[in-house]
Amino acid sequence: MKLLQVFFVCLVAFEHIYFMILEMFYWDKPRGLKAFGLKLEDAKISKTLAKNQGLYNGFLAAGLIWAIIDMDNFNNIALFFLICVTVAGVYGWYTTKKIKIFFIQSIPSIIGIVLILLKN
Repeated sequence: MKLLQVFFVCLVAFEHIYFMILEMFYWDKPRGLKAFGLKLEDAKISKTLAKNQGLYNGFLAAGLIWAIIDMDNFNNIALFFLICVTVAGVYGWYTTKKIKIFFIQSIPSIIGIVLILLKN
């Protein structure tokens, strides 16, 4: 069970590292434009905000990696950051009306939460 828990925490961490890279470095590049369905003009206007958002995604990833490193406190640390990711995904879906955000961001974190809670 622990292996499955760690797998989902890693998955969510890697997703957020990828989001961070897209938002901080590729927001106004073809890869970022495609990933976020943006027009170049809009991406250039919002580039600074995207870099800030990317930084936050990096912090979420760092917290999840911390959980894996500190296995003695894995459950508490992982639960906190997975809940943060879930809330961010729900809020992203709510504010953008794009359910894809919920499925990509929240579903893996919810699975991780359930796996951790089932173990306790």
